[in-house]
Amino acid sequence: MNSIARMPLVAMAAMMSLPSSWAMAQDGAVPIKISYQPALYGVSIEIATDKGWWKEIGLEPSFTIFPSGAPQIAAAAAGDWDVGTLGAPPAVLGASRIDLKTIGLATEEGEANVLLAPKDKVAELKASPESIKGQSILIPTNSTAEFAAWNCLRTYGLAIDDVQWVNLAPPQLVAAFANGTGGLAGIFTPYAYTLNAKSGAVKLCSAKDAGLTLVSAIVARPQYIEEHKDAVAKFMATYLRAVTWQRQNPDEAVGYLKAFYERNGVQLDETYLRQELTTDRKQYTLEEQLKTFARDGKPSEIDQAFDTFEDYLITKGTLQSKIDPGSFVTDDVLKQIAADPKLKAWAELK
Repeated sequence: MNSIARMPLVAMAAMMSLPSSWAMAQDGAVPIKISYQPALYGVSIEIATDKGWWKEIGLEPSFTIFPSGAPQIAAAAAGDWDVGTLGAPPAVLGASRIDLKTIGLATEEGEANVLLAPKDKVAELKASPESIKGQSILIPTNSTAEFAAWNCLRTYGLAIDDVQWVNLAPPQLVAAFANGTGGLAGIFTPYAYTLNAKSGAVKLCSAKDAGLTLVSAIVARPQYIEEHKDAVAKFMATYLRAVTWQRQNPDEAVGYLKAFYERNGVQLDETYLRQELTTDRKQYTLEEQLKTFARDGKPSEIDQAFDTFEDYLITKGTLQSKIDPGSFVTDDVLKQIAADPKLKAWAELK
């Protein structure tokens, strides 16, 4: 994973393959402030950084890692970052409060948001969902995990108030459930893996099982898009380049993910890391992004995902009224990349 020793040769080879206009751009690199969270979608940013790709394409990045979406959105409102990756709740709330634009899909994570139960109880609970009534479910409230858990209950013919909801932040939830507190736990990866390792808890139901499409987003402040349209396109193209690289180099990608999680206090076995990368959270290439954002006279896949999630936020009182996903979900940046042969080739690692 350590590429410091080989960086000069790598950088030189990359520079020789770059269009001359990009090589010259380094003398006047465009500043761009990038934000992300300690989740899978942050790895693409770190890979691009480690390989020197931002500088090669003419960007001068600075980085901020946020523990969650709320402080990340507050910082965006203050202009503290320009582009970033985050989950569905802050993407929607950021759109409603500061007109934050969703310009790409970070991950699809229907299998990453799960309702867990003790291994020896799963068969019984699936055979007789009525037995879930009255149980306590540990959950981080106002989250995709809670949204998934609600819909899992509905698939079993149960109402939300048929159970007791116990709000806990993910680290506290893992510790409490591992110590025998709660009948079920609603959580997302990588905490779900930690809970499985600590207590043997296994999936009872996932968001995907409940028919949901859950997403995390790549976003940008509208003011920065207006002032630096080309820089946003270069950011997105470089992010997609890292996604493509991970597809082509899965073993090395696992190494990056392991190091990234460990720096942020998450220790996982390689089996879980591979599951995160290949099964539970799907990342999208340029071609896949364009298909997901395509409207063709009807709401796109990502429009529908956000629209459904807005219903949940309104029920929680977190969002006061629905906003049309068409007002904040845009494929303009993706189309700009696709229409530029050089950027397209860069994004596709060609």
